[in-house]
Amino acid sequence: MAMSCARLLSAFRRCKQLDTNDHTTPLKRCLGILSLTALGTGSTLGLGVYVLAGAVAKTVAGPAVIVSFLIAGFASALAALCYAEFAARIPKAGSAYVYSYVSVGEFVAFTIGWNLILEYIIGGAGVAKGLALYIDSLTNYTMATAMRSVAPMNIVFLADYPDFFAFALVAAMTVLLGIGVSESTTVNNLFVGLNVFTMATVVITGAIYSDPNNWKIDPANIPEEYKSVAGEGGFAPFGVAGIMAGAAKCFYGYIGFDCLATCGEEAKNPKRDIPWSMVLAPILVFLAYFSISTVLTMMLPYYMQDADAPFPYVFTLTGLTAIKWIVSIGAIFALCTSMIGAMFPLPRVLYAMGSDGVLFRSFAAINPKTKTPLFATIVSGLFAAILTTIFNLDQLIDMMSIGTLLAYTIVATSVLVLRYDNEDAEGQEQPAIKPPTETASNVNLLGAKLPTERSAIIAKVSITVFFVVALVTCALMMLDNMVIPLSILGAILLALTVLLYMQPKNNVDKLYFSVPLVPIIPYVSVFINLYLMMQLDYQTWVRFVIWLIIGYLIYFFYGVKHSSLNVEPVINNGLKEGKRDDTKV
Repeated sequence: MAMSCARLLSAFRRCKQLDTNDHTTPLKRCLGILSLTALGTGSTLGLGVYVLAGAVAKTVAGPAVIVSFLIAGFASALAALCYAEFAARIPKAGSAYVYSYVSVGEFVAFTIGWNLILEYIIGGAGVAKGLALYIDSLTNYTMATAMRSVAPMNIVFLADYPDFFAFALVAAMTVLLGIGVSESTTVNNLFVGLNVFTMATVVITGAIYSDPNNWKIDPANIPEEYKSVAGEGGFAPFGVAGIMAGAAKCFYGYIGFDCLATCGEEAKNPKRDIPWSMVLAPILVFLAYFSISTVLTMMLPYYMQDADAPFPYVFTLTGLTAIKWIVSIGAIFALCTSMIGAMFPLPRVLYAMGSDGVLFRSFAAINPKTKTPLFATIVSGLFAAILTTIFNLDQLIDMMSIGTLLAYTIVATSVLVLRYDNEDAEGQEQPAIKPPTETASNVNLLGAKLPTERSAIIAKVSITVFFVVALVTCALMMLDNMVIPLSILGAILLALTVLLYMQPKNNVDKLYFSVPLVPIIPYVSVFINLYLMMQLDYQTWVRFVIWLIIGYLIYFFYGVKHSSLNVEPVINNGLKEGKRDDTKV
């Protein structure tokens, strides 16, 4: 029994090792920096760009929604920087799953991969449902009315009717993704271009009809019917608290750029192009949100905004019917790009997990003609189509957020682990003389050039303790009258940051991109992600745990045994993997 537990724990900790000289892949390398940036931007700029600004401005932040977008963009940029370094280190498909497999271990990697599957399935199904409902709304909900009368579903947790139109949309997108990467990204580039044109039209037209006085409304001039919900007027009517609450809501408007991390084996120059596109995409998304929210809050007082369709509403009030329809059509393009961005990464994650044997190896099959993981694409499309057809997804959307935030957290943590790991220092030039500042306790290693075994242990322990203390801190921030405990915990977090900063780091000069200000940026990213996870309701956590249990059953009864690292490692496909008879697909 003790031997079995020891072997199981060993399986949890086993990590992939890179062969940095091998860039072979059965997938087609055809994505340049333009296509990658368009993919990341399009997957992030969905319908939210036309809705989110009005909803947050109306009752949460007022005109200061632009500051909320700035703060949320900063938090998203921290995560993007961490992803960018891993893209420069590990040019492989699989996103955060592969990153954590290399740095943390197989068990954590499976956990992340399993949650990425949930995130992308729900994301694709949710966007398809939104696109179907939006198109139906332009025809006065003709399809919905007909389906409710013909095939009603009177079940609480299901949709009111089977949405076959949404099923058809997912099926069509699955076919497009299965045909080939270059074809699907070409269509995505076209949709992104049309969406950008629409936003430019909105911004230019809105600027003409803008009134800067809407940013400095006197509370006395607020109409009586709005005074109860309009706050204190001015630029920030709901104060700093409103700006921060708005930032928490706006953060989810930046989710989507991580799909680029699954393109490591399809980018022409992944170590250069993916990091750059990960940096460029959040910047472009912020500029879009900033411009849209600026003209929106200047065209109409914040308290008069329509939370569901702000731009059609404001252009109707100004008599610009033609612009209203341009916005409506642009929203369709935006949803199409979001749908591609949501469905594109999932087959790549399944492909990576299937290649490693922690999921069924049939997912790793590559079609020789299209050079895509065709079976994984069909299976993921089928699941997304079923979800969007029969389920009411409103209660499941938060699960997409929790999976994303957990992935962001693990990636930021993995950056720290690799930066301070002594195994990663192998092959680098070691100091000939032991630094005089290296003491017996090894707490202060400012004079050391590269990590040692002892410094790596200190780093890993301090990172683990920081994670736990940050989690407790975020939980206590939800309560009142916690100033003293939070002050103490804040001091502990600061001390842990200083302790980790004092340890020697690996040389990253050879990377095309590396995270600056380590460990500060990864630690801040971890803290922000944990705080946002604490904002989710308990039902989301319950469903999250149930999904994890299902995944762990698959891992324990299949993945542990069939993992490529279950036997003596050999070099295969650029990563050290176990040599098994069932690796061919």
